Amino acid sequence: MIIKSFELEKKINKNIDFYLLYGPNEGLRNELIDKFLLPFFSKNIYRYFENDIIENNNKFEESIYNKSFFEDDKLIIIEQATDKIFTLIKKIIEKKIHNLKLIIKSSNLDKKSKLRNFFEKENSVVIIPFYNDNYQSLFQYVEKYLIKKKIKISNEQINFIINRSKNRINLKIQLEKISSYFEYKKIINHKDLLKIISTSEDHDINELVENCLLKNKNGILNDMNENSLNTENYIIILRTFLIKLKRLYRIQTKLESNYKNIDNIISTYRPPIFWKEKEIVKKQLVINSYLKINKLLKKVNEIELALKKNNASSNYIVSDFIISFAN
Repeated sequence: MIIKSFELEKKINKNIDFYLLYGPNEGLRNELIDKFLLPFFSKNIYRYFENDIIENNNKFEESIYNKSFFEDDKLIIIEQATDKIFTLIKKIIEKKIHNLKLIIKSSNLDKKSKLRNFFEKENSVVIIPFYNDNYQSLFQYVEKYLIKKKIKISNEQINFIINRSKNRINLKIQLEKISSYFEYKKIINHKDLLKIISTSEDHDINELVENCLLKNKNGILNDMNENSLNTENYIIILRTFLIKLKRLYRIQTKLESNYKNIDNIISTYRPPIFWKEKEIVKKQLVINSYLKINKLLKKVNEIELALKKNNASSNYIVSDFIISFAN
């Protein structure tokens, strides 16, 4: 049975136990699962990826059929499903196992897909396609979020946020950052948005710098291999280092002044440290002492000055600096 994504809230049926959610719009898919499906389903949730099921098929079937003494019901969520597990899914559905709910998540399933065809034809199961957002749906999503949070920004600023975010997942992250910033500063102008909103390229650079300050060797090497960096990127990398090091320096200064409650310092830091960063910052503070941060700040300033004098050697200078963290 086919249900459109916007119909789910009205057409949700507690008696239907099996759902196939497919399509490229992962952000909307996860949003509706969290909002409408999980509240109706079991709190005993088990998540599997298709590859794990294929590699451990017997173990997976045992978890389906065997009922724990402490569980009245269970919810199984399968990620990245394809036709490779169609036979197994069909078998589970046909057995009509008591108190079992199943959510199957997939990316694109073409019209020839056995999994898709089965769910479309059977009335006892539900299939929901999730197509990519268009500009209008993203604009409505942003508008609704801002109204809920009582944040006022212009349509031009909303356009800027959408254009920089590209999809619903990135958009949600940027809106959460704006909401946190709004608690600190009640009027947000375009200059503020430039500070808050980041592109996927900015994210890659940010991740590289975070891994350096965490001395995460594998993360550093992976980031270096996966991203093709140029002169402009190297300047952004150094500026990102300066921003993060200055933040660590200020926090370490307070810690050095016998102000030992690190959680309180991070929570009250301004501008706000977003919740996803808080644990990362705490680890970086453990790894990098007050003196170490001071030395790194001087080193970054020296490298930036060297780049301004000789752009041709920027590749070697910055690369050596980054690799030094991995060593």
